[in-house]
Amino acid sequence: MKREIIQTQDGSTTIHLEEWNESYHSKHGAIQEAKHVFIKNGLSLFKRKTISILEIGFGTGLNAFISFLEAPSFEQNINYVGVEAYPVASEEILSMNYVDELNAKRQLGIFEKMHKSNWNEKIALSDSFSLTKRKQYFQDIDDVNQFDLIYFDAFGYRVQPELWSTEIFKKMYDALKEDGVLVTYAARGVVKRSMIEVGFRVEKLEGPPGKREMFRAFKLKK
Repeated sequence: MKREIIQTQDGSTTIHLEEWNESYHSKHGAIQEAKHVFIKNGLSLFKRKTISILEIGFGTGLNAFISFLEAPSFEQNINYVGVEAYPVASEEILSMNYVDELNAKRQLGIFEKMHKSNWNEKIALSDSFSLTKRKQYFQDIDDVNQFDLIYFDAFGYRVQPELWSTEIFKKMYDALKEDGVLVTYAARGVVKRSMIEVGFRVEKLEGPPGKREMFRAFKLKK
């Protein structure tokens, strides 16, 4: 499948898959989308806490890198697990402009370490942030009561509806601890119904630039 690096409307880059007409991030702004969906409506709920995060679709590492940058302001200790079935090639990663666009040149080494580290090995990026990249199909996730927060950032329902199925959301529900939270850029009715079917309480929020709505889901205490 042909891939190209494109610039999104906020100046940050993403990878575009021509055959699917699908991108790793929003064309309206990769960084803006990540900050709105995953940081503002997810990570910020856990200020001054020690938490575990599961990312569904590690991709370019943008969500992980922004979480690393934001964690000190929230006084957090984070154990971050990113799942990816098809790792992004190193030459594509080197084409991403996230470090410059995030004014994070001092953390360039961290971004590089995220991508140079071995898969399926836990590494410490700082005293308060650890990262494990798992090369794994989403269908094979079998964690139970392990995570406080899930970033659900799979390719869209239009191109991969199987990743937004009741089966997958059951795995997400099981992977979360009680009172855990899942956030995603998606806002389709079929996705909401699958979430509710497995037990989530779902709320609709204002979406990131270029998208009217998004979902946040809670695993409530029984």
